[in-house]
Amino acid sequence: MKKIILICSILISSLGFAQNNNSAKALLTEVSIKVKSYKNISIDFKYVLDNTKENIHQETRGDVVMSGDKYRLNILGLTRIFDGNKLYSISPEDEEVSISKEDETEATITPSRMLSFYEDGYTYKMDIIQNVRGRKIQYVKLTPIDSNSEIKYILLGIDNNTKHIYNLIEMGKNDTKTTLTVNSFKTNETLSKTLFTFDASKYSDYYINNLD
Repeated sequence: MKKIILICSILISSLGFAQNNNSAKALLTEVSIKVKSYKNISIDFKYVLDNTKENIHQETRGDVVMSGDKYRLNILGLTRIFDGNKLYSISPEDEEVSISKEDETEATITPSRMLSFYEDGYTYKMDIIQNVRGRKIQYVKLTPIDSNSEIKYILLGIDNNTKHIYNLIEMGKNDTKTTLTVNSFKTNETLSKTLFTFDASKYSDYYINNLD
């Protein structure tokens, strides 16, 4: 009898876990479909990095405009322009421009993948719901399938009403926690035709470091 109860308990737990995963997958799919329906997305965000063991705290703001695979990112005094082929990293402080290919295999979640990175390489399940200034934020916990990943897990906060990503919390295996919180989310704006184009004439005095 005890064995039957134990088997039933395991079965119920397994069914609950499967439903949890299915709910998480359905929510992420809904978010992905909505994001991909926009011609372009403009985001202002807050970025915080913390590692209590190393006594590190870094906080900054940035903005990014994305259209398909292309993006223009401003953060920490740097501008990164990806035209769909090459990545231009512009540093006014160093008066340098680095030109390279965007490495999609790197651990960092790049702007062009920020709203869709979770589609591959992760298992996921529903996590907590938080009330943030009257908004219900549903968190989905993502765990990398690759055991060698430097990421321990990611919590993706999704606004239950708009189905837009509210924030992303990444916990590294080195106990570094990075949090990206969306302050404003605008879509389908009229963009300059040259927004994702690198104009070399504007940086004639800069050192060009071509890594391509």
